[in-house]
Parts: sequence; structure tokens; C-alpha cells
Amino acid sequence: MTAVQSISHIIKRTLSLRTKPLQFPPAQCAPPIPQHELINEEASPAYNPKYFYPAKPGELLANHYQLLVKIGWGTHSTTWLAKDITRYTPDFAPSEHFITLKIINNRSLDKAYHERNIEEHISRQNPSHRGRAIIQTHLDSFKVTSSKGSHLCLAYKPMREPLWILQKHFINQRLPLPIAKAYLLILLTGLDYLHSECRLDNILMTFKNEDVLPNFLKVQINNLPMQCKTNAMTRQTIYRYHNDFRPLDWRELRKMVPKIINFRLATSLKNNSQGQAGKSEFSLHPIQPDQYRAPEVILGCGWSFSADIWNFRVLAWNIIERTELFHQANDAQGHYNAKAHIAEMIALLGPPPKELLAKSNAMTDFKWPNSIRNKGGKLSRNRREYFEGPFFNEREEEERPVFLSFVKKMLTWLSEDRQTAGELMGHPFLTC
Repeated sequence: MTAVQSISHIIKRTLSLRTKPLQFPPAQCAPPIPQHELINEEASPAYNPKYFYPAKPGELLANHYQLLVKIGWGTHSTTWLAKDITRYTPDFAPSEHFITLKIINNRSLDKAYHERNIEEHISRQNPSHRGRAIIQTHLDSFKVTSSKGSHLCLAYKPMREPLWILQKHFINQRLPLPIAKAYLLILLTGLDYLHSECRLDNILMTFKNEDVLPNFLKVQINNLPMQCKTNAMTRQTIYRYHNDFRPLDWRELRKMVPKIINFRLATSLKNNSQGQAGKSEFSLHPIQPDQYRAPEVILGCGWSFSADIWNFRVLAWNIIERTELFHQANDAQGHYNAKAHIAEMIALLGPPPKELLAKSNAMTDFKWPNSIRNKGGKLSRNRREYFEGPFFNEREEEERPVFLSFVKKMLTWLSEDRQTAGELMGHPFLTC
């Protein structure tokens, strides 16, 4: 073996060494959580511990990933920051040596595999499209087994907190308008990729400061171990999640990019003969989160790509105005109320057009079932009374007309009247 070959062999062997797993303080070091307090996934109406994987910090999955900190949860999964111990790295290495693991419930493996397959479909499409970089897809997938059954795990590149948490760092918890415009344009680019190339609460921010993640881990593991509680009946331990990566480095803000994640509910539509997204193929099954649901989905008229534009419009309102556009989509118990949701659409847009009514037996004007007092104490029967309008009273005067024009291109009763993501990217509100 030559000297060069010997050095090369040593380097390869060194790089392939497994790093030692991190040592965690005992769970008793963290302040205990009272048994009666519902935390994270426990608060979900459909929560059942037998469907969730009993993950714990320090655990090694697939002899590859060591769980570090729980950073998210949902009705169908929990999300953990993990370390790839197959890499030879320091304990708190830069962020590229860590991954995010989504551990999916065992209740519906078919839906879990659907999510994985959709992401694989996305990753196989045109890599040269500039919107591809805005889509977060998994890097690895594997199964883990416990006494509760099999769970599919998806590994991702770590991301910062969700956009709604990022907003809290700004005055009045609202993104400055130039930043909001830039983010909307970026997200439209990603949406255009999904519509034109892939036919297909989920926006996270990228890490651009390599010190953020190691510092976060040092604090969480050494100084502030995760709180947890063990259910007295099931004996399953649940950990409180942490996903606020304070502090925000303002110098890196201009480099941070929002990314679209979570394709569990995504649907792939086939290419149509005209080659135009959203012009010919429709589906009828219900889609979209409650408050983001398009009218054609609720009324059963058939939906296509333009339903995503309605969804994006509601998201844009949340980003720009820092408030929900539709407040009555769910009742006091958290159950979706389609009639109340449609009523709010009518209050905002006026009665639906006859053409839409011809497609479905849409309801007429509808007021809230029960009067609601707004923050000023006024008893209100509809959205206009509740908020007392106008909706754009905090926008700069010169921004109002162009923002309203931007809104009208997306928020229409008829799905075919909504502009595509590509068309919206050229709107003056985002380009001026």
C-alpha cells in the first residue's frame, strides 16, 4: 500500500466511525407535569396512546438516529430532532449533521406510505425548476417496531420553527411587509412547481446560522431537559415539545427561506390533454385543513389545482394581517362547521354566483347560529359586525388597492376564475 493509499484509507476509516450517543440527564431533572394537564398530542380529540410510538430522548432508532428533542406533534405523528451517529462528528456539530425524524402512528400505515410515495414522486420531477428548492421532501425512510405495532419514520433536513412562531419575533407579531411579500413570492414559486411539474399549518423556515441548532441542543439537553409525564393508566411517557429556536439572528433573516412541508393529504392529479394545470381534471373527495377549505370542496362541485390558490389566499391573509380570515369554521368544541364556514364566505364575498349554485345546492345567506361578542363587547351575528371593518385599516394607503387586486385574483367563488401560481408571481403586489 502506497503512502497516498494509506492516508486515503485512514481518512475513509475515520469518516466512517460512529460517534458516541449523547448522554441525557435523568427525566426527573425537569419540572414534572401534573397528571391532569393535557400536553401536545393528548389534547387531540382523537388521541389514543396505543397508536403513538413511545419515543424517548436518547433512544436509538434503526441503529442510526439518536432521538434528542421532541420538536413537534400532530394527530398522526410526533417529530423529533435526532443525531446521525453514523457520522463522526462532535457532540454539538453544525446543523447538517442532524436530521428531523417524523414518527408516524401505526393506525393507518397506508396513509403513511401515501405520504412517502407522494414525496418521492415530487423529488423525481424537474430538478431545474426554481420552485423545487422550496419543497421539503424526506431524505430517508424506515420502519420501527414496538409492542404497539409498526411505525413508518421519515427523515428530513432540520428546519427552524414554523412561520407562525417566527412572526412572534417582530413588532405586533407581524412580518414587515417587504419580508411578507418576499415569502409569499417564494411560496408561490414552490406552489407553481407542484402544479406545473408534479400535479399535486405547513411552512417552516430554513437554518442559515450554523450556531443556532447546536446552541439549541446544548440548552435543551444540558440546561432545560424536556418536561414529561407518565400516564398512570397506560404507563406511556409523553414529552413536551420545543420548537422555538430563539434568538433570531437578524443578520441571517434575509437568507432564511420558507419551505413547504407535510404532504400527507396531498393528491396527485394526472396531466390533462390541454397541458394546463387545473383546467380539466377534478376530484370530489374532501381535502384541505378546515379554515383553508375552498368553497367547491365544501359544496361538492369538484376541485382541482385552483383549490390550492384559495388555500394560499387564506394563508397570505394570515401572514399579512396576522389574523385568521375565517373564525367560525370550527365550533367551541373544535368540530368543523361547514355551514358557518360558508356563511363567513358569503359575508366576505357576497352571495355565490348563479353558476356555482347551478353546480350544487349551495346554501343562501347564513348568519352565525349564535351571536358572539367581539373584543369591544358588541354582540355580533356575522363577521362584518364582529370586526366592524374595514379589513385593511392597518395597511398603508398606497398598498391597499394593489393588495385588494392581488386578493381578488385568488379569492373567487368560481375556481376557474382564480389565477394560477405562475400568473400570481407576476402580480404588482409582489413585484413592486
